[in-house]
Amino acid sequence: MDSGYKREPDRRYYKVMFHNKYREMITEGYLEHVIKRGREMKARNIHRKLYTNSGQSESLWSHILFEHPATFDTLAMEPWKKQEIIEDLETFAKSKDYYSRIGKAWKRRYLLYGPPGTGKSTMIAAMANLLEYDLYDIELTSVRDNTELRRLLTDTTNKSIIVIEDIDCSLDLTGQRRAKPEPGKENKEDGSSKVTLSGLLNFIDGLWSSCGGERLIVFTTNRVDKLDPALTRRGRMDKHIELVYCNFEGFKVLARNYLNLEDEKHPLFPTVEQLMTETVITPADVAENLMPKSPNEDANKCLKRLIQAMEEANTKQQREKIDILKEELEQDKAENSPAVLVLEEHQPHED
Repeated sequence: MDSGYKREPDRRYYKVMFHNKYREMITEGYLEHVIKRGREMKARNIHRKLYTNSGQSESLWSHILFEHPATFDTLAMEPWKKQEIIEDLETFAKSKDYYSRIGKAWKRRYLLYGPPGTGKSTMIAAMANLLEYDLYDIELTSVRDNTELRRLLTDTTNKSIIVIEDIDCSLDLTGQRRAKPEPGKENKEDGSSKVTLSGLLNFIDGLWSSCGGERLIVFTTNRVDKLDPALTRRGRMDKHIELVYCNFEGFKVLARNYLNLEDEKHPLFPTVEQLMTETVITPADVAENLMPKSPNEDANKCLKRLIQAMEEANTKQQREKIDILKEELEQDKAENSPAVLVLEEHQPHED
């Protein structure tokens, strides 16, 4: 193989010489492999971007470099669940021919749901880093109407993740729409988004959603029960992923990340494990307590701070449960107490 340079700057070529009997192997196998590897190397050298719809500039999207460090190794989640999601994503990325064969657009739709602080946004960043995809974060309230939403979709690139976060807080798409505007608000909402549920459904799986390929569409919500059933039904979303409060498996990941502690080798781990079974706490709150606040704080101090926070949270949660139980008992007592009918004795009038 000889190499040389053309007159144009930064343009290099290679000359491949081979016996004629190997022509088919070279042209149909080797060169295809070289081109594929070259594209992969080029993609790795291109900085990935995080796009958002500004709603003000002339272009539909503005962007910054995407440099979020999250990976599936750093996610506070059970190992089996992480592996299941990784396999699902990697299978999708390798399934171009499969999607073409079954006559479906090469896209996959995810619904991430769970309380605030359970890692939905971090999960999306880990997905982008795993697949080396760009991110398009749509601020739905800034989209004027269904036409603009469609234009945003068609202006995205292949190998991308299109994200709509907190869909339960967006517009009137939760299935709990007002029958009439509230008094005094008729004129105030004239400039608001006119995106409809029908427009959003077409965005997800309508004809326009098939333009391009190798795309993920990800919705997140804190309250999946508030969403319109048309958004959540099976078939509309390919995969539902619930992100839950922190458990001991998730804690061990965070302890390794923040304190460089290996599994169950610290004497305070059993205390944490016991409290994890009794206390509702998010991965974000656990991480906040595990993060050293000064250079002098070691793993012991951080774990003790977490234990104290969990004990306080547990006490508060127990009190709230007792208060709720008292209210329910009082309500039950009021509903089931016998009605007392007081009859006033009627005295006949004397003539």
